[in-house]
Amino acid sequence: MSKIGVFFAEGFEEIEALTVVDICRRCGIEVEMVSAYGESSVLGSHGIMVGMDKALADVDFAAYDMLVLPGGGKGTKGLEACVPLMAKVDEFYQEGKFVAAICAAPSIFGHRGFLKGRRACSYPDFESHLEGALVTKGPVEVDGKVITSRGMGTSIDFALAIAEIFCGREAAEDMADKIVYRAKGQEK
Repeated sequence: MSKIGVFFAEGFEEIEALTVVDICRRCGIEVEMVSAYGESSVLGSHGIMVGMDKALADVDFAAYDMLVLPGGGKGTKGLEACVPLMAKVDEFYQEGKFVAAICAAPSIFGHRGFLKGRRACSYPDFESHLEGALVTKGPVEVDGKVITSRGMGTSIDFALAIAEIFCGREAAEDMADKIVYRAKGQEK
């Protein structure tokens, strides 16, 4: 079974983080919600407190197939300031493992040089931070092992793209049907 870690810092965007957790768990992917700073619960950008599965210090990164960074302005800054987490993000990228980020968080990949020559997207205010990327307005971009998405409104697209990577296109499409989701222009 595939396993991913979703990382939380205070001020994370709740829908972006929890949509990935929910949809991926529904698809049978093991997901751990990890506090970057060791709290048992982390406060989101809209005042929603979310209980964590683990603290960063307790994570077995070797067990993960992907690292996911949700957005939120303050949450993104908190994740990027977490030196041990950024070391693991760098390691995953250098080893050719999957890294994913949504909203403001793709800026972290831009700052770290991961996006040079890749298609990428982010929240519009953060597009200037996608250093070296071919910036798109698509809801989600999968370019090699780097996945980026634009924001809260693209959270389902982002989560389904992650599910497709680990479960296949048919399983992701089945999940879209089960949650009664249709991307714009795909209504039945």
